[in-house]
Amino acid sequence: MTTIRQQAEVPLTAAGRRFDQALAEMFPEYSRSRLSSWIKAGVVTLDGAPAPPRQLLRGGERVELDVELETEVRSHPEAIVLDIVHEDEHLLVLDKPAGLVVHPGAGNPAGTLLNGLLHHDPKLAELPRAGIVHRLDKDTSGLMVVARTLPTYTALVDLLSRHEVERQYEAVVLGTMVAGGTVDEPIGRSMGDRLRQAVRDEEDGKRAVTHYRLRERFRAHSLLQCQLETGRTHQIRVHLTHIGHPLVGDPLYGGGLKLPKGATAELAATLRGFRRQALHAEKLSFIHPATGEAMSFSVERPDDQRLLIEALRADLVENGPDHH
Repeated sequence: MTTIRQQAEVPLTAAGRRFDQALAEMFPEYSRSRLSSWIKAGVVTLDGAPAPPRQLLRGGERVELDVELETEVRSHPEAIVLDIVHEDEHLLVLDKPAGLVVHPGAGNPAGTLLNGLLHHDPKLAELPRAGIVHRLDKDTSGLMVVARTLPTYTALVDLLSRHEVERQYEAVVLGTMVAGGTVDEPIGRSMGDRLRQAVRDEEDGKRAVTHYRLRERFRAHSLLQCQLETGRTHQIRVHLTHIGHPLVGDPLYGGGLKLPKGATAELAATLRGFRRQALHAEKLSFIHPATGEAMSFSVERPDDQRLLIEALRADLVENGPDHH
């Protein structure tokens, strides 16, 4: 069990402030709600004694944190192979394969990334969601960052909320696009299907912004680079469907089979066999919360997406761009 022991003196500038307010400024590496729960539990003391959250300070008091982190995650560790790209004492970055669910939930009580993380580092059980600060859909592959300490968890959540984690994706979509652009449309749960998200009006949806750039155009498909400004559930899938270009293989948002006329046998077989959304989180960049170092990671597209793109290129070469 991890123990946190820290001491600090209340600055004189905090005179007249409430204990809980001053504490949040003195220890920004922990969330306000967590500090508040520690005050109420009596594990944060003021001049050696517990104090109520609203106690007014005079400045100069000694604050002590003596906290034993409890288990927050009850899931069982499982020996799941993780493709770890970077690891240090504060965080790890991994390349999630398509098909791996991130969190246990209805229908997926085990066999998830979270179970694998608990096996890799049992201390992650002391962190919310075992240190997972953002997620990828089950059938989206690519990079994720996971916190290994409570201060790093708080800092990464803050970086994400301020849109200071750069996430770049590669997507293969239906239809031939002529240029890139930005989709700035609120997203919320679909009224007709609770599994789906949808573009909603501002009262019902949360702001969502996706930037996309055209990388390659094929005969009936396009290869895009997408940048998330916000991180809503299914955001890229919903936004690209909204502008008429759903992801290849997306079972939820209509990326059905679309064969260009006279498609090569290889392309026809590849498209028929591609049963997930063609979306890969290829690049992740952020400032390391503990060291201040600029971190940037890139991973290759998975084999199924690589073969799909190769088949689309070969079909284009064989048939030419204007073949109908």
